[in-house]
Amino acid sequence: MLNVKWLRRLHLTNRPVMARNETSKYTELLPSGKARQFTFVMQAKSLITNPSFGYKLEETGVYQISGLSWSGRGKIVKVEVSADGGKTWAEADLQKPVLSKCFTRFRIPWQWNGNKAILKSRATDETGYVQPERDELIAERGKHGVFHYNAIVSWQISRQGDISHVYK
Repeated sequence: MLNVKWLRRLHLTNRPVMARNETSKYTELLPSGKARQFTFVMQAKSLITNPSFGYKLEETGVYQISGLSWSGRGKIVKVEVSADGGKTWAEADLQKPVLSKCFTRFRIPWQWNGNKAILKSRATDETGYVQPERDELIAERGKHGVFHYNAIVSWQISRQGDISHVYK
């Protein structure tokens, strides 16, 4: 992965080969103490890319919330956005084309009134899988599941318009 490799032979298999990267990187210790092995498929995920950390809202008004969503299980069918920390959700527009296992852009207008806000997005794929909250994912997979981490990402907007990442 980090340098050029010269192939002399290629061996194909239809099951895990228990190689170092498969066992060390794609195995996650669950809260039960059992291991979740071979987490190769990324489940539905979305994240807001604008506004996000490093961006500042200068004045009240209408802003476009936009971002990316994807799923290793198929097409994204819906992305919802919340500006109140997940209490209420509104469906965002998906930018076409929406293709299977590809990035899908989304956007939605949002009226910022100058108050503190927490922005979130959550994706749903064609299998019906809904991107989970961070607490849900940790309860299911444990704290050590960093590979294919797909929990909802939260951005906090301060009254001054500053944006920071928060665990909500």
